[in-house]
Amino acid sequence: MSVVLPCLNEAETVAICVAKAVRHLREIGVAGEVIVADNGSTDGSQELARAAGARVVHIPTRGYGAAIMGGIHAARGRYVLMADSDDSYDLANLMPFVESLRAGNELVMGNRFQGGIEPGAMPFLHKLGNPVLSGIGKLFFNIPVGDFHCGIRAFDRQRILDLDLHTTGMEFASEVVVQASLAGLRMAEVPTTLSKDGRSRPPHLRTWRDGWRHLRFLLLYSPGWLFLFPGYAMLVLGILGAATTVNGAHRWGSIVFDTGTLVASSTMILAGTQLILIWAAARTFATKLGLLPRTRAFQKWVERISLERGVVAGAFAFVVGAVGVVFAVVRWRSAGFGELDPDRNIRLLVPSMTGVVLGLQLMFGSFLLGIATIKTVRDSVPAFVEDDAASLTAVDAS
Repeated sequence: MSVVLPCLNEAETVAICVAKAVRHLREIGVAGEVIVADNGSTDGSQELARAAGARVVHIPTRGYGAAIMGGIHAARGRYVLMADSDDSYDLANLMPFVESLRAGNELVMGNRFQGGIEPGAMPFLHKLGNPVLSGIGKLFFNIPVGDFHCGIRAFDRQRILDLDLHTTGMEFASEVVVQASLAGLRMAEVPTTLSKDGRSRPPHLRTWRDGWRHLRFLLLYSPGWLFLFPGYAMLVLGILGAATTVNGAHRWGSIVFDTGTLVASSTMILAGTQLILIWAAARTFATKLGLLPRTRAFQKWVERISLERGVVAGAFAFVVGAVGVVFAVVRWRSAGFGELDPDRNIRLLVPSMTGVVLGLQLMFGSFLLGIATIKTVRDSVPAFVEDDAASLTAVDAS
């Protein structure tokens, strides 16, 4: 096992962490090493780490994720355990991680909320934000992990390298879990404790900046939740509202739905359709770039919604809408291009223009998807993720 500790000016605590890990590996009979992935320390952390028994590797690219990945590449162990070098995690109690790896798990997460958080070890906002972000991750990706951002975790080195991780900052913590889930790695979590760190300076972590980076990552890797589900909701509500008010006002108790509802509903139809088209394009491009896995379910969806079918559907909507617009102009001309009954005019013109714009969206959106689905050499031998119950929930919701 290689214990990887990212380091940037941790002279106060890095030697303590290294000594604990070295001694504990020896005590539990695990052949191992401690790697300090230094990110450009200027306080002598490197010399202190070497003196305590660590192998120090220099990582020129700045960032938490870059340092961890550099350490993983340099590791010689079959397994890697990563932890912070601020003496906040118990590096003298690694056996639960070792046992879980030996049981066949490929990613073992620590859970601070199960193991215990000492007073003052975690800021109040983090106690609120961590469960929220972890809950969002579990919802989006169906991952059985309750502490997405725990800084101590262990994994099969080669399986993590195979994931081809991209992020260099704090969001790396989320990327590991999300990509491991999408790749079908066996995951488990063990209780771990969090102590108040031993530094006298502020931590590198920035609550709002890094919290947003984690949330942004979760959203970008789940275009289904970001685009598709909101798009479906808007489209359904828009259709219901338009169908209710297109022929006249509708009263529900003391509430009256009239032309304002019709206009709002038509806007929701257009916005919902646009979001669904954006989802299809985003999901396709993400698959091509290797950010999300290719699945049979999504591939079949793409094949059913072909460029030609989309263009035909768009042309039909455009023609129907254009006929309504022409009829509205004819009615206006018959009135000498003067005033018309506003109620009748709106109920004709709004659905007609909606059809015109909807048709244009579908036609040009289909061409965009056509560009995204152009076959390349990379696509000649597709690699699919089997659509079992777990992967369908985790992957196709994306």
